[in-house]
Amino acid sequence: MNDMLYPSFKVLLVDDEEAWLRSLSMTLAVSGGINNIVRCSDSRQVMDILDREDIRLVLLDLNMPHISGEKLLEKIIEEHPEVAVIIISGLNQVETAVACMNVGAFYFFVKTVDEKRLVKGVHNAITMIELQQENLEMKNRFLSDKLECPEHFSEIITSSKHMRSIFQYIEAVAKGSRPVLICGESGVGKELFARALHRAGGGNGHLVPINVAGLDDNVFADTLFGHVRGAFTGADEDRMGVIERAGDGTLFLDEIGDLTPASQIKLLRLLQEGEYYPLGSDLPRRNRARIVVATHHDLKSRQQSGEFRKDLYFRLRTHLIHIPPLRERKEDIGLLLNYFIEQAAGEMGKSKPTIPKELPILLANYSFPGNVRELKSFVYDALSVHKSKMLSMEVFRKNMDMQADPENGGKGDEEDANLVFFNRNAPLPSLHEISDLLVLEAMERAEGNQSIASQLLGVSQPALSKRLKKMGNRRK
Repeated sequence: MNDMLYPSFKVLLVDDEEAWLRSLSMTLAVSGGINNIVRCSDSRQVMDILDREDIRLVLLDLNMPHISGEKLLEKIIEEHPEVAVIIISGLNQVETAVACMNVGAFYFFVKTVDEKRLVKGVHNAITMIELQQENLEMKNRFLSDKLECPEHFSEIITSSKHMRSIFQYIEAVAKGSRPVLICGESGVGKELFARALHRAGGGNGHLVPINVAGLDDNVFADTLFGHVRGAFTGADEDRMGVIERAGDGTLFLDEIGDLTPASQIKLLRLLQEGEYYPLGSDLPRRNRARIVVATHHDLKSRQQSGEFRKDLYFRLRTHLIHIPPLRERKEDIGLLLNYFIEQAAGEMGKSKPTIPKELPILLANYSFPGNVRELKSFVYDALSVHKSKMLSMEVFRKNMDMQADPENGGKGDEEDANLVFFNRNAPLPSLHEISDLLVLEAMERAEGNQSIASQLLGVSQPALSKRLKKMGNRRK
């Protein structure tokens, strides 16, 4: 049973005909999922209702006794400019419609209009209002630099200011209903952000995560929408789809960039219509879940190349969350290292080892192509063979060398060595000068640790020590 109210604010229906109010309420609820409704059949009560209730949208009849709809429209626009008004009139009068739009009405509909057009118009107004609320919320949060509920983000270990700004954005958009697109490289923890968004939204339903990579069109449709008994050979009983399982919560579709073209169309229709048909059923069901999707692909370039539908891309990226890779938030490496060591030690029944002071420096100079997931695997690998009091750095060095170039013993590609850029209008520096600069940069990154600096340079520690001594002699 759906006990969630949508939208988050109230919608006021004003008409002197009770039967019409009941009919309109039912249409909005059944066809549009809009059930946070207040009804008023006496136009004299409208302004009092607006003063005491959280009304952000009014559907207003024009021809009413006591106070006409046109006069009410002017009063609402003047006293409650934050409230959007949709006029629903029994008469199709062009001059009246133009006059109402000039005053500030959002839409003008005739009562005999197609039901779908009316519901879509109300949905459009709700979307506009939600965007206005989210923009104001974001402005307030960024100005205050505070999180309303930091506990929603407790699973994400970070001290990064950039990450904090992402948390503020998530809080600002969490209570909306539009799709959210989470982008980031593999291993950055996109599902953790989806969970945080779900918690911050305060929905009553579940978070249902599904990895859609590799699903063909039929499997995707059955997974998403479910089926009824007899829909196809082998369908011996009804099967609930993930949309229904999510209920009033969040449906998280991971690896959305790998969807087939046919599946992309099905997802687009779900987002456009807000309803779906279980396979084998002629009865539509309303989607109540927030759709959150994630990908490590660049969807913008994919839609430009024709691999991803342009209309689906723009509908999904209403709210865009880009998670930075670990190499761009190195201040988090030490925190994550300590967290994963504690976690791994607890799971393996071992005492937490001492962390060598050089280890965070070593890790800070690694690019982490596998991001947080890769760091976690390094730690668990090291803890699995750990026996002494001090955690060995050798497992980390071995894994880093293998990841740098698994086919070349960790020496890396020639392109990776092209790190120095020259000003073509200036004389070339000497080989000694370039070599000295490279050594000094490595020593700075290694915070003076010759062992780590020699690894960064791809030379032995004695060779580096000899080079540093020569540099010191030249500077005397």
